[in-house]
Amino acid sequence: MRLEVSIKKKLVNFELQCEFTTEDEIFALLGASGCGKSMTLKCIAGIETPDRGFIRLGNTVLFDSEKKINVRPQERHIGYLFQNYALFTNMTVAENIAFTVKGTKAEKKCLADKYIERFSLNGLENSYPDKLSGGQQQRTAFARMLASNAQILLLDEPFSALDEYLKWQMELDLRKELAQYNGSALFVSHNRGEVYRLCSRIAVMNQGRIEAIKMRDSLFRSPDTLMATILSGCKNISTARRVSAHTIYAEEWQMELQTEDIVPPDLTYVGIRAHNIHAVFSTEENAFEFTVHEVIEDIFAFNVIIRRSHSDGKTLYWIVEKKTWERLCMQKKVYLTLPKESLIMVKR
Repeated sequence: MRLEVSIKKKLVNFELQCEFTTEDEIFALLGASGCGKSMTLKCIAGIETPDRGFIRLGNTVLFDSEKKINVRPQERHIGYLFQNYALFTNMTVAENIAFTVKGTKAEKKCLADKYIERFSLNGLENSYPDKLSGGQQQRTAFARMLASNAQILLLDEPFSALDEYLKWQMELDLRKELAQYNGSALFVSHNRGEVYRLCSRIAVMNQGRIEAIKMRDSLFRSPDTLMATILSGCKNISTARRVSAHTIYAEEWQMELQTEDIVPPDLTYVGIRAHNIHAVFSTEENAFEFTVHEVIEDIFAFNVIIRRSHSDGKTLYWIVEKKTWERLCMQKKVYLTLPKESLIMVKR
């Protein structure tokens, strides 16, 4: 099912200006908290009304400001999984699931029983939401959404209220269900890992606007904008300028770097992921002496804060395996390389 969105809505701190198309895929809206992701879903679902624009689902116009069309939420055939699950507190698990099903009482019960079995909610049919764990509440909400036979699914940060172990279990369940779902799903998150594992195409949102829409691997390999670079998990970013076709100067790191790709004339920033910095024991391309300023031990690695020696440049963040760090004898000065193939060049 094809979803087309082109809307504007004035919010407190900015104007939401959102435009994208998705069809038969798991499409992500990735952005920081408060950037307009959830508001976009609410507009699609009909819970909020845009000021201007249109929303089309297949051949049906759900909203059009010029034509004065605004289909009621319950008539949009959209499944919505809220952050807080929004279960009806006065209904049991079975009643919550059956609520969205169209048909006779017997048909509603039959389908509810099917989803209770499918989501391992057996024995909880007559339980109310306040008696359920977070995971059970989420499974109930997801079962209710799928039982509605929706034409598209909207998932608003569905794992945000769960602990790490339960989050992983629910993510596996969601992957399984989405693989069986014959339609599009719109997944909202600020967690790059969830988006990477679940989605095929990603839109980066910043202050109400979509800055970039790219295939998953393309976005993480070469994000186009500063916000996309940050949201993709890159912790080392410096302002930069072009020196020549394959040379840049990272102003905040105070170092000249060779690049694999041709440097764009409008280069603005350069980035490198913390795990792509490597220790070297001889002079190599893009290798410099660094002074270690702080070492933070993590579970499986050390997070090392470094700065180029004999400079007052900005510090960098280096993730190094424990065995490698121990082999370096935990020195205060180390030679490291920023491989040219790992540099991220950002134009805006």
